[in-house]
Amino acid sequence: MAERDTSSASLFKWLWRGYLRKHSLLIVAALVFMVINGSMLGALAYMMQPMFDQVFVGGDSRLLYVVGGLVIVIFVVRAVSGVAQKILLSRVAMRTAFDVRKDLLAQLMKQDGGFHQAYPPGYLIQRVQGDVGSANQIWRSLLIGAGRDVIGLFVLLAVAINVDPIWALLACIGIPFMVIPTAAMQKFIRRRAREARDLGATLSKRLDEVFHGIVQIKLNSAEDYQAKQYRDITREFMRTQMRTIVGSASIPAMVDIMSGLGFMAVILYGGSEIISGDKTVGQFMSFFTAMGFAFDPMRRLAGISGSIQVASASIERIIEIMDMPIKLKSPDNPKPAPKENLDVVLDDVTVTYGSTEVVKHLSLTAKAGETTALVGASGAGKSTVFNLLTRLIDPSDGAVRIGGVRTDEMALPDLRQLFSVVTQEALLFDETLRENILMGRKSVDEERLKEALDAANVSDFLENLPDGLETRVGPRGSALSGGQRQRVVIARALLRNKPILLLDEATSALDAQSEHVVQQALDRLAEGRTTLVIAHRLSTVREADSIIVMDKGRVVEQGSHAELLERNGVYADLYRLQFKDGSQQIETLEDEYQIAEQIDQTPLGFLGRISSLFARERS
Repeated sequence: MAERDTSSASLFKWLWRGYLRKHSLLIVAALVFMVINGSMLGALAYMMQPMFDQVFVGGDSRLLYVVGGLVIVIFVVRAVSGVAQKILLSRVAMRTAFDVRKDLLAQLMKQDGGFHQAYPPGYLIQRVQGDVGSANQIWRSLLIGAGRDVIGLFVLLAVAINVDPIWALLACIGIPFMVIPTAAMQKFIRRRAREARDLGATLSKRLDEVFHGIVQIKLNSAEDYQAKQYRDITREFMRTQMRTIVGSASIPAMVDIMSGLGFMAVILYGGSEIISGDKTVGQFMSFFTAMGFAFDPMRRLAGISGSIQVASASIERIIEIMDMPIKLKSPDNPKPAPKENLDVVLDDVTVTYGSTEVVKHLSLTAKAGETTALVGASGAGKSTVFNLLTRLIDPSDGAVRIGGVRTDEMALPDLRQLFSVVTQEALLFDETLRENILMGRKSVDEERLKEALDAANVSDFLENLPDGLETRVGPRGSALSGGQRQRVVIARALLRNKPILLLDEATSALDAQSEHVVQQALDRLAEGRTTLVIAHRLSTVREADSIIVMDKGRVVEQGSHAELLERNGVYADLYRLQFKDGSQQIETLEDEYQIAEQIDQTPLGFLGRISSLFARERS
């Protein structure tokens, strides 16, 4: 990829082409008011000469009221034009910030899982909120302040040159000496601003982790440790910010010094001309007023040059995110998603993270309409299979097919419309219960919604909530219990009503009572669907049509529960480990049923039958 031009001009050109140009009419109108606003100080300075020479020195009292009237007109016009330009540009600024944040969030949501592992939520929040806010605030100040000040400065210099070009040249004698120090200081500010934005992202990330992990922090008495970590980062952030502030303040300070030199030169040279009678007091007052008024715009413009570097650092970070390639895209000519015979096939699939192969030449088949369970130790690659199916990741080699169509040949929205997913982490948003279940769907009638609530056993606790379906569930669903959150997610999946169901440890974090209720809801959800289950507790998958045992990214065994036990391989070892009861050891299939009946109080099969019923049916 070619290296991007990161000069301030290039970065603001990107902002103009992408976002500001669509508001060009409002910006032009604001610029007209800026011209009016900036020229009023020039008009006031220009009036100093007739006011002193003709009114105060010449004694023409008739002009006194004319001059007084013109002064009030100047200030009224300046006030009205100033308000108008601020309103117009503030409107453009808010619309621009909205558009940038919207596009940035959309870009971030398109990124794959590897991207979101590399960039934690706090970092991304800082990019979307902090960087956009910083860039937006400064460019608005740039247009409102710099636009007005540049126009005002040119008009005031024109007045000064009109009085005496030599005086004007003397007033600006120190400017050339500022060029090199100003350029060096701008580079310094840009570097420090980038460091500050990075540290700001680190602070946001730390806060995000603290608030999400507050329970573990309390249970481990780690409050002081976490406070120290945050304090250390904050101190470094403050030091970097102070360096940026010192750099930004140094540029206007140099303007002060150079302006002082210029004023001294004008007083020495111009004063002698007034004393000799070559120049009038009115001319000097007009010049002095113009340069006095020009002094503040010069200082502000010098300060803005530092602010531009801060804004450039933020815009640069925004562009970095915007330019990051989307690895997982829909193909240019996608194939339609299959509608029947939805066999799920992984054909010699390899997945590599860096130099590590997490899945190695994996081949498996989950038949349409059946329940297939994936079991194995942690890190065996079970969750990677689910990520492959839904194209959260793509394989490094091999192919994934659903209904005979490769997943990378379908449009991403069409592919993901094939799945309903229930995971161990029942993620809810800080919205109402209804919004969490509908997830943006608008055309769901109340009868269908009620059916989903009943099937997922959400109706069992709904009446106990203060506002029923309109009850807010709190951050991450904190107002509900674990079992209730899981049932809400199942209701969401039922309402989604897709032909393939993925269950990733959907009941492993629940107590026995909650698990029994949730398992019943899962049984209803699985009916008539192609179902894949990830499970560590083997009791929950004994009645799956096919059990696939994975180890180190490979399939090592496959068959029914009974077949795998009789084979006495990896699955049998895992099962013995889970159902060992003191000195009582599983040696035969009959022993397994007896011990399961004594120990296992969880639902026996994936379809919810308890172990005692299973044993009676077998006998």
